[in-house]
Amino acid sequence: MKILITGGAGFVGSSLAISLKSSYPDYQIFALDNLKRRGSELNIARLKQAGIDFVHGDIRSKEDFDALPAVDAVIEASAEPSVLAGLDGTPDYLINTNLFGTVNCLNYALKHKASFIFLSTSRVYPIKTIETLNFEEAETRFVLSDDQPVPGVSSRGIAETFPLDGARSLYGTTKLASELIIQEYNEFYGLKTVINRCGVITGPWQMGKVDQGVMVLWIAKHYFEQSLAYIGYGGTGKQTRDMLHIADLYRLVDWQLHNLDQVNGEILNAGGGVDSSASLQELTTICQEVTGKTIPIRQVTENRAADIRLYITDNTKVTQMTGWKPELGIREIVTDITQWLDENRAALEPILK
Repeated sequence: MKILITGGAGFVGSSLAISLKSSYPDYQIFALDNLKRRGSELNIARLKQAGIDFVHGDIRSKEDFDALPAVDAVIEASAEPSVLAGLDGTPDYLINTNLFGTVNCLNYALKHKASFIFLSTSRVYPIKTIETLNFEEAETRFVLSDDQPVPGVSSRGIAETFPLDGARSLYGTTKLASELIIQEYNEFYGLKTVINRCGVITGPWQMGKVDQGVMVLWIAKHYFEQSLAYIGYGGTGKQTRDMLHIADLYRLVDWQLHNLDQVNGEILNAGGGVDSSASLQELTTICQEVTGKTIPIRQVTENRAADIRLYITDNTKVTQMTGWKPELGIREIVTDITQWLDENRAALEPILK
């Protein structure tokens, strides 16, 4: 099999590429990336060492696709992933990458009759609707109730039938617009596709920032003994997310690559679920235990733009269709990332500290 992974030097793309090459040494894998995100350059040596063909290119450029060979499958893992991107009034890079770039990827896949796996986001679900959900305030976290004002949500989390009316951030909008176009290519061009609405993905080699990659950011701040803040929702750190280890996402993508007919045309939520979720307060406790370090954490009561109180993925549909479910919990994730920081401290300190 020949596979193109866009965003191939990013955290998700490089991790998937290296895992695939490890599992299937005979596969030829191309990793396409424009290296815009700081830290992605560290992955070039890792890709080369794994036997993956790195291609310096940009999905915004149709000409860069013309130079690529034919492949059997495209994994679209490229994106400007920040929820705050474009909110400063200049959304051009965001839209050109996350929407028009996806169209270039689709046309390339169509040209070669390649199957198409799209990594979308839970951010397609509207912010205001999520913020009006019924919840309970437990001792260390916010918890979703079963009794809800809208369909597609329960104590298990948010499902694919959750209403899509409303604003969701420019990032979420570009990903949802891409989803709609992918469905058209599937229906009218016969392109085999699957869309994965991923929750928070994390793991080693993620270059965490405050607006994207919060799990690595939180652990790294403990590791390097710096300071953090609980921002919004009273400053209590009870806001809650589920976390998906990149190794768990890889198992799903691997299955889809080899069984795409069984999920062709589907949209699937894929996240850590309730069993792999934590509030910032709970994450802090685990970070203290794993790293052995306690750091100062400020309290900021005011909410940030585009933030949400809690998001948990309901994986019911994807589990029923594929048998997949996450295996790695929060403590395993924190331990794994801390070990990675230990092993690569010299290279990572200038980026993450």
